[in-house]
Amino acid sequence: MTASVDVKASPDRLYGRQRGHPLRPRQQRLLDQTLPRMRFPESAIADPAAGFGHRPAQIWLEVGFGGGEHSLAQHAAHPDVGYIACEVFENGLCSLLSRVVPDDGEATAPVPDMLRIWDEDARILLRGLPDASIDRLFLMFPDPWPKSRHAKRRFVHPETVKQAARILRPGAVWRVASDDPTYQAWVEEVMGAQDLFETAPPATLRPEGWPPTRYEAKALKAGRQPLYWTFVRR
Repeated sequence: MTASVDVKASPDRLYGRQRGHPLRPRQQRLLDQTLPRMRFPESAIADPAAGFGHRPAQIWLEVGFGGGEHSLAQHAAHPDVGYIACEVFENGLCSLLSRVVPDDGEATAPVPDMLRIWDEDARILLRGLPDASIDRLFLMFPDPWPKSRHAKRRFVHPETVKQAARILRPGAVWRVASDDPTYQAWVEEVMGAQDLFETAPPATLRPEGWPPTRYEAKALKAGRQPLYWTFVRR
């Protein structure tokens, strides 16, 4: 590991906001009534396949799903995959949940058997998952934490890379996308200093099979150039 990326380990605490604007009544019902029915149970961390309606052939994990567009599109395209979507921001949670159940159905409308939500720090989940238990990992447009003193807060981090490699099966894919130049350079630096994943130059156009997100659309509208990496577990 090069000295330039040998930063302090990311501490066990959340940074940034967990809530934006005040929640509306519908949003509060989603958190109170729908989220518990879709939450990935802590009791299934040691055997993640047990956390779904039926045992999936593969399990995919998304860290920080934002508004939920990518998670829902992947779930719709791959309904037999067990999909764990992680997010702590309440408004993002409500955005996904509102697309899953109709108004007035928060407590009773059916929820997907193969889509589960982890609404705590994703690093806690990563540490608890068994070795080689995840088949695909997604990190779509994460918070860049652009100041150098905040580098330890970035998900792409030397210590987190080790955890990601541990939970991913050999040959599994880790997809990363970012539109922030500082974060883009950081990803290149961190991933260039490790030997757990095969690396390749990022794509400058969203590859086939990568659903769009609102953050990507916002970046393109602002004239920022997203980059799309595919890392393969050795």
